[in-house]
Amino acid sequence: MPEKKDNQKPKADHGVQVKMHKGEIDINMALVRRLLTEQFPHLAERPITLIRSTGTVNAVYRLGDDLCVRLSRVAKWADSLDREWEWLPQIAPHVSLAIPQPVARGKPTNIYPYPWAIYRWIEGASYQDDLISDERQVAHDLVNFILELRRVDRQGAPRGGRAPLSELDAVTRSAIEASRGVIDTKAVLGAWNRSLEVPTWNGKPVWIHGDLLKSNLLVRNDQLCAVVDFGGVGIGDPAADVIPAWAVFNRVGREAFRQALAVDDETWNRARGYALHQAVMIIPYYPETNPQFVTMAKRTVNELIEAG
Repeated sequence: MPEKKDNQKPKADHGVQVKMHKGEIDINMALVRRLLTEQFPHLAERPITLIRSTGTVNAVYRLGDDLCVRLSRVAKWADSLDREWEWLPQIAPHVSLAIPQPVARGKPTNIYPYPWAIYRWIEGASYQDDLISDERQVAHDLVNFILELRRVDRQGAPRGGRAPLSELDAVTRSAIEASRGVIDTKAVLGAWNRSLEVPTWNGKPVWIHGDLLKSNLLVRNDQLCAVVDFGGVGIGDPAADVIPAWAVFNRVGREAFRQALAVDDETWNRARGYALHQAVMIIPYYPETNPQFVTMAKRTVNELIEAG
């Protein structure tokens, strides 16, 4: 099961993760082997393979054929694995697509100061247009997952999602300006300004995944088979899970997605704002360390502009 933005093609190297953030801890295959030896010695002799991905939150290593290890890159995201550990087992019985299954919970040590975890490996490739033949069907399958997730009991659920669009205005404008020459900043600013006209959401919170990007949707045999990376799962604005309308689908899939999910105009327009915010925050931050992620973000921006 890859962390987000992964094409599931391991590369033969020394298992060193490319750093993407200031203050990021050194993570490599030797560290993973040592943690396994200290805490799960029965797994320590398994083959370890680095999974190259555009993931920005966790480093991922495949462990044998049926397991993988995920380690947080920086301290501020270390609690995302704890959130998954608590809620994935409660969500799993209620959704028909495969989701990550926690197997073992690693403890912080003097060589790695954050929680880490072992999961079942999920076979599949990150969503790409050329891996599926019927975008409408994938859109319907994703809507079914979103609706199943919303029906899960909300008792005790953590908050999820982002701040209101108005509170994201300053950082979004700064990111747009920093992306000048890479995207059509005039068109993007116009789209962002229109998003700010949408009333602030004050509805009933629902369960949201919060990061339904192509890399978190796995495809196998021409069909959507799994959703991964639940580090931000919680209850919040349903607009958070409408972002794939632009971040995943083209026009045909987008229309099918909106119709199947029955998205009202205000939710649609808030979601457009969140999709734009997320994409433009990526573009100036990762041009050297995560260019594939930037390419995905630029595609989202173009979809948003072309869709109007």
